[in-house]
Amino acid sequence: MNLSARNLLDECLPAMVAELLTVHGVPAALLELEVTESALMTEPGRAQRLLERLARLGVAISVDDFGAGYTSLGQLKDLPVSELKVDRSFVTTMTEDRSNALIVHSVVDLGHNLGLTIVAEGVETAEALTALAGVGCDVAQGYHLARPMPVDTWYAARPLAEVLINGQRNPRLLAELAKGGARVQGEPWPRR
Repeated sequence: MNLSARNLLDECLPAMVAELLTVHGVPAALLELEVTESALMTEPGRAQRLLERLARLGVAISVDDFGAGYTSLGQLKDLPVSELKVDRSFVTTMTEDRSNALIVHSVVDLGHNLGLTIVAEGVETAEALTALAGVGCDVAQGYHLARPMPVDTWYAARPLAEVLINGQRNPRLLAELAKGGARVQGEPWPRR
């Protein structure tokens, strides 16, 4: 779920997220909140405090479009995030532009050294996917893997895929996902 800069200023957000998780019977660990690097910079101190409150609920937090904004390394190490999503502007040209390839490799190394999962956005070619696997990137998403699709199409293409809550299929959550038109893009591949 994407959070806007405005969401990061809403002191009621953690309580609202906690309530929705409870009402829908969803364990917090199944929710990932994405915040763009630029949204973090609107009011960095306030955003960090709010993200810390969300992280204490047990939700995962991801920094989207990493590398396109102005997050300092000092800020990054203090954020309660579990994932960095490398901005597509570096990924899409990494096989032609040595500087972008070095940036992607550096972000992967930095993220791993901080204990984070690294996602590459904008993977549009087999060559980019191979290059990302070569530098140890954890997850790829982009048109080379799959175009955005309705969640029911995604599930139909993967007959064993089910939404599980505490090991049990959760039909209410499946219905909510289908009704809401949730979209899925790409899939992770195993880390080497």
